[in-house]
Amino acid sequence: LADLGRPRIDVTLRISGLFRDAFPEQIELIASACRAVAALEEDDLANPLAAAARRGEGAARIFGARPGAYGAGIEAMIDGGRWASRQDLAEAFLAFGGHAYGGGANGAADAGGLAARLAAADAVIHAQDNREHDILDSADYAEFQGGLAAAVEALKGSAPRLYHADHSRPEAPVVRALGEEIGRVVRGRAANPKWIAGMMRHGHRGAMEMAATVDLLFAYAALTDAVGDQHFDALYGAYILDDDVRDFIAGANPEALADMAARFAEASERGLWSPRHNSAHDRLAALAGSIREAAE
Repeated sequence: LADLGRPRIDVTLRISGLFRDAFPEQIELIASACRAVAALEEDDLANPLAAAARRGEGAARIFGARPGAYGAGIEAMIDGGRWASRQDLAEAFLAFGGHAYGGGANGAADAGGLAARLAAADAVIHAQDNREHDILDSADYAEFQGGLAAAVEALKGSAPRLYHADHSRPEAPVVRALGEEIGRVVRGRAANPKWIAGMMRHGHRGAMEMAATVDLLFAYAALTDAVGDQHFDALYGAYILDDDVRDFIAGANPEALADMAARFAEASERGLWSPRHNSAHDRLAALAGSIREAAE
C-alpha cells in the first residue's frame, strides 16, 4: 500500500471465450493474485477485496461464458430486435456470462456471484491494445462493455461510469470517457469523407461496412447512455442525406441501405435518437418503400 499510494481496487473481469481458450495460465495467474491480495491483513477501506473475503463473500473475480460458448449473449437479440428494454439485455448478459474461472472453477455456473460483483461496481472499463480496429467496427466492444454497463445499471439502479482505455502505446496509455471515444470514432472515421470515399472504392463490402457502423452505434445506444443524438445525426447526414453516398449504397448493396434505414428508424422509434432533421422519419419511410418496390 505504501508503494501504491492509494487504496486497492476490487476488479471483476469479464473474459471472452477466446481469452478463456488461449490463456488458461494467465487466468490462473490473475486468480492467484486475487487470492493473495484477499489474504492480506489490511484495513477494509484500503483493501476492499480483503474486506469482502472477511465478510464471506464469493471469491470469484473472473467470469465468462460457459465452456465452449462465445460472445455475451446479446448480439443476436439486438440484431433481431428481440428486446423490449435495456433490462432484457442486462438479464441476458448476466445469464450468459455467469460462469466463474480460475482457482479450480473452470466455468462453474455462478450467475449470482457475477450479479453480486456487478451490483457493487462503480465503473466499467474496456482496454484496447491496438489501433487496427475501433469500437464501431466490431460487435464485441458494444456487446461486452455495453453488456457490462447495462447489467450494472439494472442491478444498482444507476448507470456506472464508462471508460475506454487506449493501450496501443503501452508506455503512454490514454483513458477517455466512453462517450468521448464514440465521438472521436464518429468524427474521425465513421463520418469522415475520406474514409467514406475509401469504402466506396470497395463496392458491396464498403457499403456493408457503413451499415455495420450504424448497427454498432445503435448497439451502444441500446446498452448505454454514451451515444448522443449528434452521433446518429452525423451518420445519418453522411450516409443518407448525402445523395452521392446514398446512391452508391443503393447501387452497390441495396440490402445494406435497407438495413441502415431500418436501424435509423428503430433508433428513433425506441427513443434512442431524436433526429435533428424533422424530415428524417418521412425520408426513412420513403426510402424503405422505394427499396421494397425495387426488390419486387
